[in-house]
Amino acid sequence: MTQKALVVGATGITGSALIQQLLQEGWEVHGLARNPAALPSRVHGVSADLRDAQATRAALADLRPTHVFITTWSRQASEAENIRVNAAMVRHLLDALQPAGSVQHVALVTGLKHYLGPFEAYAQGALPQTPFREEQPRLPIENFYYAQEDEVFAAAARDGFSWSVHRPHTVIGAAVGNAMNMGTTLAVYASLCKRSGRPFYFPGSLAQWNGLTDMTDARQLARQLVWATQTPVAANQAFNIVNGDVFRWSWMWGRIADWFGIEAAPFTGELRPLERQMADDAALWVQLAIEQGLTEPDIHRLVSPWHTDADLGRPVEVMTDMSKSRRLGFLDYQPSDDAFFDLFATLRAQRLIP
Repeated sequence: MTQKALVVGATGITGSALIQQLLQEGWEVHGLARNPAALPSRVHGVSADLRDAQATRAALADLRPTHVFITTWSRQASEAENIRVNAAMVRHLLDALQPAGSVQHVALVTGLKHYLGPFEAYAQGALPQTPFREEQPRLPIENFYYAQEDEVFAAAARDGFSWSVHRPHTVIGAAVGNAMNMGTTLAVYASLCKRSGRPFYFPGSLAQWNGLTDMTDARQLARQLVWATQTPVAANQAFNIVNGDVFRWSWMWGRIADWFGIEAAPFTGELRPLERQMADDAALWVQLAIEQGLTEPDIHRLVSPWHTDADLGRPVEVMTDMSKSRRLGFLDYQPSDDAFFDLFATLRAQRLIP
């Protein structure tokens, strides 16, 4: 039987990497996105506004996927709105697919805010011990990740499909117009520092500079997503997913600077948020794009400094445990510095950075 995937959020960082993995493995792939015309030619594009239940039902009426991968969310002004909107999006999607009865497995991508809390209370209060483990209980605060999970669990109980939840750390991969994109944000920041001659400051906290951390290559996440659909013992489980190595930003920052041919500024312990540093960079980026023939002159389509600041400014050491999926056979590994370097090379090849 042909495996038919529906990738929701198909043009995002995770969705793009997942589509490439699925195509390599011979899947029939349908991609739901706001701009399906941007999808690879071998992908069947679907356009739907998941906030609209009726429109979602109409858009998916003739689609019979066997596997659904939810890799998107919609950022709202408050956590209460995040919960309302994002839970509804998952519910509308799964309700629309219910009549066909074709779905065998649903995979949901969330992240470490499961353990750290939502942006309104990010890394505040009593947090679980690190490395984070999947069996640690939910925090006693409202969180849209929990609401998304509950929608998947309810639909699975109703419709009889299996599920998996995947919790990456910061995801590194290529996508334009993404709300959470540390890799491209740092690439643009480094390019601007090189062009203007200003210092390449680490923007974050002393805890992040000196502490151990990890991250997730989008390709590593894609491999685990597909693995979970093919591994019976992985059904109805939540999994952390990181690259498999740990590092300190005091080491990584110099590696990134070297790749761009610039000097890393000495770290003094002072927070220098990128949102502040890059606040007036739009015009400079346009100028650089014209000079270098870059394909995206709108800096806001490339960077998400608020998100990078949230990650690099955390006052606590953050890393995750991968033992659960390793015990079940997922043994893939990706060096984190190579994740950055591969991304930078891709961005340069696509003429997104000089």
